[in-house]
Amino acid sequence: MTAPPDRPRVLLLCGGRSAEHEVSIASARSLLAETSERVAWEPRVIDRDGRWLDAAASLRRLAGDDATATGAPVDLEALTDVDAVFPLIHGPFGEDGRLQGLFEVLDVRYVGSGVLGSAVGMDKLVMKAVLGAAGLPQVAHEGVTRDAWRRAPDAVRARLDDLGWPVYVKPANLGSSIGIARAGDPTERDAALDAAFGFDRRAIVERAFPDKRELEVAVLGVDDPEASVVGEISFGSAFYDYATKYEVGRARLDVPADVPERVADACRALARRAFLAVDAAGLARVDLFWSPSRDELVVNEINTMPGFTATSMYPRLWAASGLAYPELAARLVALAFAER
Repeated sequence: MTAPPDRPRVLLLCGGRSAEHEVSIASARSLLAETSERVAWEPRVIDRDGRWLDAAASLRRLAGDDATATGAPVDLEALTDVDAVFPLIHGPFGEDGRLQGLFEVLDVRYVGSGVLGSAVGMDKLVMKAVLGAAGLPQVAHEGVTRDAWRRAPDAVRARLDDLGWPVYVKPANLGSSIGIARAGDPTERDAALDAAFGFDRRAIVERAFPDKRELEVAVLGVDDPEASVVGEISFGSAFYDYATKYEVGRARLDVPADVPERVADACRALARRAFLAVDAAGLARVDLFWSPSRDELVVNEINTMPGFTATSMYPRLWAASGLAYPELAARLVALAFAER
């Protein structure tokens, strides 16, 4: 591992083309406010059309000025004139391996998973196939393509009926609960599929996991990753949708989770296995479901670039594990210098 400079210059990329643009902006604002003494950040905002704003326009955007600014294609000079890059962009065109491939071609150090880990972690269908091949327990699910839904909807319905009710319908490639719906009958499922295909050409339909508690573990490292304490999310809505996730007071985050130690240990072990199975690196948050009545634990998904505001679950889990937000950011930047 090459030692990073004492105060490395790091290009902080945020925004992006996906529906998670604003989540990324909020994460970047927190990182700049909390960690600038440890890292010399050089923030650059990518707008919703994929254009890179210049340095001055980026600072204005992060300060809350939403006035239109002219952007340009990828700024290769900005990428190569720093010690490392932190691609704090959630969702497609940032978290899915496309940016990471550019970094690899340019031989640029960067925070987070590589091309493979990012791509697998982004695509829920591929992710579940990889986790299943690694022997990790999951809920029953089926994949559907937009083309199959248009050509032979009755055949798709017949296959999905085996999952029972209720089910959750999700775009294969997105995050922050965008495009997700809970369906309790065939009519709701059809509508949910139509909505999901507005975001992606592939969707995943998952059987509900009854009597579940939603647990999360933060993972940090590369080939021998560390797992944080376990956190729990609870809420009153039908599921952890976008509004519940980001509107203050809609959800409760308990860190650490009030679960038996053996369950917490099992969560941490599964989180590490999931991280290694997809070849993640740097950071990831692993979401799990636990049924107390059946004492059953399953992996829901892995997120290779989780939200990074000061109140997001990933940094909160590490703070509860003894690693404060500024130190966590510094550790992640240092991992960008690790051999991979």
